[in-house]
Amino acid sequence: MATLTDVAARAGVSVSAVSRVLSDSPTARVSEATRQRIRDAAAELGYRPNFAARALKSSRTHVIAVVVPDLTNAIFAELMRGVEDEGHERGYLVLLARDEALAGQPEALSRLIGEGRVDGALIQLSESIPLDRVRPLWEGGLPVVFVNSVPEEQAGSVVLEDAAGIALATEHLVSLGHRSIGYIGGVSSSDSARRRRAGFLAAMDAAGLDTPAAESMTDLGYSPAQGGEALGHLLDSGSPTALVVANVNAALGALREARRRGIRVPDDLSIVALHDAWPAEYAGPSLTTVRMPLYELGRAGMRAVCDRIDGGPVLDVIVRDPAPVLILRESTAALR
Repeated sequence: MATLTDVAARAGVSVSAVSRVLSDSPTARVSEATRQRIRDAAAELGYRPNFAARALKSSRTHVIAVVVPDLTNAIFAELMRGVEDEGHERGYLVLLARDEALAGQPEALSRLIGEGRVDGALIQLSESIPLDRVRPLWEGGLPVVFVNSVPEEQAGSVVLEDAAGIALATEHLVSLGHRSIGYIGGVSSSDSARRRRAGFLAAMDAAGLDTPAAESMTDLGYSPAQGGEALGHLLDSGSPTALVVANVNAALGALREARRRGIRVPDDLSIVALHDAWPAEYAGPSLTTVRMPLYELGRAGMRAVCDRIDGGPVLDVIVRDPAPVLILRESTAALR
């Protein structure tokens, strides 16, 4: 394995110069030509930095924990791509964990904090995990940023314009002539669920439509099973011609329940969902969705964690660019 000495000899510079350049140290006072010569020499020799030694010297591991509800959820693929791209540019690796596993193991939290295994954490909790379960992270001094929720704690956050995304979905159904529109949302304790519900009600009001009755809206959750159960409740208590679903996974469950009940989508019932993921395109029928900037959310989250690690302030960031986009597919149609 090549060493700093090997790279220095190949580049014709001192070992200290190589060390400073390859660690992006601001104290490296060399020309750009010399920097490039050092990088070329490192690449030619296959040099890999000793992260253990670097961590001892800088008191940093250059690892950030990313905690998500479900590692198999297709929605998180685009989010993680943004997280990893931003992390790579900033010299950080990602340690991925499920929130249930982390929150259910107090010893895992204490090891992350007390043993200095990570420099910070980016967390998206599922609806079933209370904030108290991960509070030891930031109370122990770890820089923490939450995704899609704004806790009233000493932790930062990055969120999407959920209300705007849901409003776009609702406006699409209104433009197709639908007036009896049901809503399938997340649990009422969820920060994102509250924002999305508010966006739906605001869009209905802006269209001059009556506020939907309580039985026309559910708050069971975002999973496919919960989406199917929610549709059952809506159909048992009324006859909406269209549905806004606050999460594409719940929409897939609603689509399955409609099929089970012999309800044709979109002939009998139009469905539009927030978030776009590859299963939406391959569903039968394919789901009309609102694509949200999940990649940019991931980058913003990683950026916020890195800034906190470097001593930056606790911030609440709203990702507005690019704006939500309607993806038209087969699950919506004009009211008959």
